[in-house]
Amino acid sequence: MASEGGSSLSLTWAHRAEQSARAWERNHARGEVPSIWPYGLDALRDHAAVDLIDLAPPGRVARVRARLAMGPRPVDGLALTWDENTAYRMQTTHPRTRFATGVIWLTDMIQGGDVPTRLVAMLKRAEAAWVLSEAQVEPLRKVLGRGSTRVFAVPFGVDSAFFVPKPYPARPRIVSVGNDRDRDPVTLYAALARLLSARPGTEAVVQTRSDLAPPQGVQVVRHVPHAELRDLYATASVVVVPTRPNLHASGMTVALEALATARPVVVTDTPGMHQYVSEGRTGHLVPPEDPAALALALLRLLDDREHAAELGQNGRIEVERHFTTQIMVASLVRGLLPAA
Repeated sequence: MASEGGSSLSLTWAHRAEQSARAWERNHARGEVPSIWPYGLDALRDHAAVDLIDLAPPGRVARVRARLAMGPRPVDGLALTWDENTAYRMQTTHPRTRFATGVIWLTDMIQGGDVPTRLVAMLKRAEAAWVLSEAQVEPLRKVLGRGSTRVFAVPFGVDSAFFVPKPYPARPRIVSVGNDRDRDPVTLYAALARLLSARPGTEAVVQTRSDLAPPQGVQVVRHVPHAELRDLYATASVVVVPTRPNLHASGMTVALEALATARPVVVTDTPGMHQYVSEGRTGHLVPPEDPAALALALLRLLDDREHAAELGQNGRIEVERHFTTQIMVASLVRGLLPAA
């Protein structure tokens, strides 16, 4: 199949079997999840002939054989994976002579002084590594060296046909969702305690796996399926995503899904989030680990419904223009074409 640039591009998309892309596709057909494949990577088929494989976790023997360079013979052809851990799994169990991968967690590990040598060695053999935050580019280039692995950034995107704009709600409600390792429930709960004291009629719903005790008046749920999450965003006056300092733009998925629903967001001001949330236009960026600033930003939106609804509408426009899965994949393909 011809790519946008007119070049023929054929590739393999390798995905973790625990989140089977084929099962995801069936769930999407039932209206249960966004995008046909996880992360909207089904859009790759608009640009290339794509072969899909699910990668089972490697067993102990497979890991030992790979370390001793006694693993399977690499298969020809370009293969892609979403993140560095999946790439490592692929190169252990289904190695490829040519591969490219996204990188999510490694740059924060580097910032913390933890450089996993096997992972870095594997990435140095990749043709390309992409990141979802411009702040990740230079740290990754530095650790990989100026060798053959090209590093570039692409904008993350969400399924704007699954997450659609909804009328702004009459009842004040704060919603926060997300589980990744850089979420900050301590700051969130401290801010919500302040807010509920000042505005006791406000509802607050938090989806989290944290065992931290929530303030009185906060409803905690452990898991929200995608279809229910879409409905939950629609009930929100504002969606809040507090995180600890990080480079990989923790919370960008929730922020963009909320903006696609036409809801304003309040997020932690980390380097990568500047790409996804525009201060005063689609929401507010607040300093890390500052409950007072977080509560104040939420109160400003709760107390001015008209302005909050306007920010949400702006957010929907921004998603349609810059942050759909189709835009993300087109940018990814452009970055890969020199290696294809």
